[in-house]
This record gives sequence, C-alpha cells and structure tokens, in this order.
Amino acid sequence: MEGHYSDLWQAIASADPDRLALKTVDGETWTYGRFAREAGSLAAWLERSGVRPGDTVAMLLHNRAEFLITFFACLAAGITPVPLNFRLRPAEVAALLDDSGSSVLIHPASLADVATEAAQLADVDVTLVSVDEGEGIAAGAISWAETVAGDEPLPPHAPADGELWIYTGGTTGRPKAVRWSAPSFFEVQLFAAYTLSGRPQPETMDDAIRISVDSTYPPMINLPLAPFMHGTALTTSMNTLAVGGTVLISSRARLDAEAAVRFANAEGATRLIVAGDAIGMPIADAARALGVGLPTVASIMSSGMRFSAETKKALHELGDMEIIDLLASTEGGGFAVTSTKGVADLPGRAQLFPTAVVFDENFRQVQDIPGSRGILAQRGALPLGYHRDLEKTRATFPEIEGERYVIPGDWVIVQDDRHIEFIGRGSGVINTGGEKVYPLEVEEALLTHPAITDAAVLGVPDPRFGEVVAAVVVRSGDVTADELAAHVGGIVAGYKKPRHVMFRESLDRTPTGKIDVGRLRGEVIADRGASGGTT
Repeated sequence: MEGHYSDLWQAIASADPDRLALKTVDGETWTYGRFAREAGSLAAWLERSGVRPGDTVAMLLHNRAEFLITFFACLAAGITPVPLNFRLRPAEVAALLDDSGSSVLIHPASLADVATEAAQLADVDVTLVSVDEGEGIAAGAISWAETVAGDEPLPPHAPADGELWIYTGGTTGRPKAVRWSAPSFFEVQLFAAYTLSGRPQPETMDDAIRISVDSTYPPMINLPLAPFMHGTALTTSMNTLAVGGTVLISSRARLDAEAAVRFANAEGATRLIVAGDAIGMPIADAARALGVGLPTVASIMSSGMRFSAETKKALHELGDMEIIDLLASTEGGGFAVTSTKGVADLPGRAQLFPTAVVFDENFRQVQDIPGSRGILAQRGALPLGYHRDLEKTRATFPEIEGERYVIPGDWVIVQDDRHIEFIGRGSGVINTGGEKVYPLEVEEALLTHPAITDAAVLGVPDPRFGEVVAAVVVRSGDVTADELAAHVGGIVAGYKKPRHVMFRESLDRTPTGKIDVGRLRGEVIADRGASGGTT
C-alpha cells in the first residue's frame, strides 16, 4: 500500500482530534489535534526561516514530545528530519551537522552547552531552537515555544519525494546517514504497524484511517524506553501513531526503571520498547523491588542487541506477554524475529521475515537448506542508500540477478523452517547497550593522551550490555585506567569510553602492524574477570 505517515497522522487528527496521541511522565498530553496543530506551526516557522523541502533539520533530543512533533512537521513539509545521538560531544555533533548540512538544530536546554559549542564548531550556519525545561534557554537560541505558538495548517499532502535519515555507526568508519524515502519507510513498516498490533493490513489510505479510529481493536499504548534516536523506538512510536494509539514519553535522558514501571502501570501501557538486557534487566528488577507486575503489557519488543533468556524469563513472570526480539538493522528493518509467549517458549528460535534471504559465499540463496552458513540479506522496500557515500551504498545494497538487496553483514546458520542461528557480524564493531562503537575512533582518542604509545580497542561480553568497550594500551608514563577513561570521555561520547583497561608492554604487532584480536580479547576477559569487573 502506498502511503505516508504524516498524511495518516493528519487524517486521524481531522477524524478524531480529541484522541490521545502523546502523554509524558509529567502528565502533559497532546491530542491528535494538538499534535497536528503544533507540527503545522513548526513547519510554517521552518519555512519562514528559509528551510525548504529537501533541506535537513537536526534533532539533539532524548525521548520528548518535541522529537515526534518535529518529525511530523518535517515529513509533512518534505524536510528531512535527522535525529542525532544526544550523548555525543560537541565536536561529534558538529561533524554530523556538517555532514547532513542541517541549518537548524533542535535541542533541550539541558544540552544547550553541547549544542552551542557544536554550532560554533560547525562549518554550516546553524540556528538553535531550544526547549525550555524549566530554567530558561541558552542565549541566542530560539525558544521552541515560539516555533509552535502559531495556528498554521500543515500542507494537505506530504511530498512524495520526502526523506528521513537515521545515522548509524555502521561497521566501519564514522557514523553514516541511511537515507530512507518516506513512502518506502511507511511501506516497509506495514507488517510491524498492523499485523503485530492485531490489525489487518490496509489496502488503501481510507482503510488505514478507518482502522486507526476503530475502537473495536485492542488499544495500543506504547512506552518506548529505548531512545527515539534509534530505529526500534522511533519506528514503533511512528507505527503506534499510525494505528491511532498513544505514545507514552519518559522525558528523561537516562532510564529511571522504577519510574518507568510506575508510569507503565498507571497508564495501562500495552507495549514496552526496550534495548535488550540493558533496559529489560533493570525493568524486571524494578518491578520485583516494587512488588508489582506488568499486568497490562501485552508485548515487549527489542531489536539489535543481546536479550538473554534469563532476562526474558524475569519479564515473562511479570505478566501475560509476548516478547518480540528482532534481528534488524537501520539499513533494512527486520530480518528475523524470535518470539516467546511464556517461560515455556524460552530460549526461542529466530525465524526469517518473508522478505529476508540468506546468501552463501557464491550469492546463492540457501535460506531453505538447513545446515547452510550464509549472510543475511533483505529485499523489497529499501533505503536509497548512504548519504554522500556511493561506494558504501553499492557495497551494502548490491543488485543480484536483477533484484536490489541490502546486506549489512550478519552471518547465520540456517535451521529448519526458515529458522536461523545468528553467529555474528564480520567486523569489529562493538554493540554496547544498543550503541555502536567503532574501535578506531576510541583508539585515536586514547592515543591523544601523552602517556599512551599504542592502543587496541575491542568488545568483550557483558551480562547486561551484551558487550562493553575494552582497551589494551601501552604506556610510556604514569596514567591510571580511570584517568584514561576520563580522558577519552572528554573527547567522545561517554558510551564509547573504555569500561576496562588492560596495560601491556607491547601489543605484539606483526611487521605489517596487525594484532591477534582473538588472543587479546581472551586476555582482557581473563583480566576483567580477575579484577571483578562487570560493567
């Protein structure tokens, strides 16, 4: 079905303006009418500010209503919304402002220092829009309240050539923006939006509007506890709004697990979005500490990181729910899903989506041949590619026998009935709590310290975060592990700094400069275990 999120949201606002769209943990609410009205005002302000269709607007926002309002306004006006990781340092934000060409950066007042410095460092001219969190906004910034104070209507129909970009750490190099056509993004989400919420997939836009306001379907009340800046929390929120549901918003940069459990139960949340063990484990612990379950939660969804059977068991014991564990990527959406409806289903088995295939080394499809080893691929509605990286686009989105695929690099073993076993990604990217860390960037930060002469960064297993960043370093002077971590944390985002540092006299590099990563990883795991490190 052809469609567009912003057209559908606007239609719901016209058909049922008093329907609840957003509610924050502090109790502020947005009906679909208010949601559309503020998006229309923001779109008009952006136009008056010289932002045209095809231009980009960057968002340095944690989970706040302003994030979704900005998305709505941009999609409706044909402006490209560009979420940025709110944990990044000023220089990192500036680099992405330059890469995306964004002339507007929307941020909360709590990140005013980061946003202001980033705007000063960027080569592009950037207008700052600041969300007042109760203590005023940064000098020189435009107040968010001013941008949404008008009453201008949204454009009646979103441009068909509009885009949205999501930055991904990828497997090599600096973050790259994955460019999605807005209509294609809607198309690829139809299964998740409708089938996974107990609704039939619409065939027309009129069908979609009718389904969204039909009270006979079970309510969809979604509480994303993973950040909007990542694909799963964002897409499930967009899908919730597509079916006329309500998005609950924590309005916090950090997880408060007990507050999240109370919020979910008070508002009757039917779905939680977590980031594997990193969020699922604290939620289960908090519910037990409070002596409550999750009685209204019908499903919990996670994507792209470690979600252990132990954590799933603890969550299943809190209520009658389905746990949906997706193997997905920013570039291709869902490839496979592991679904469990109770403790008896654990650990569960991953099954390929209908549009996913497995290629062997000769690019023959082997997804129906048990025992085969291959690399995951996806077909159908796909991104346009990577922004300003034609070579990487060609490599990741190859055309095979006349059909275009995306191949992010995940290797699997094929089992029966299109089930698979994930065996890893063929690169050194570290996935820590859902955040991707490229080792070279951290190594470069380590080597700026005057006492460090060589460094290697790698991921090691962690029971909560899946992996944590570890560093093996050679030093020529006095420096402690804590001092090194603090030094790195002043250069790159906090989640990138090493959680464990091991000192060696040499990395035993070969004459060509290579190191034995497998051996080093084993040494780090042993060293970390001996020191009692767990985070």
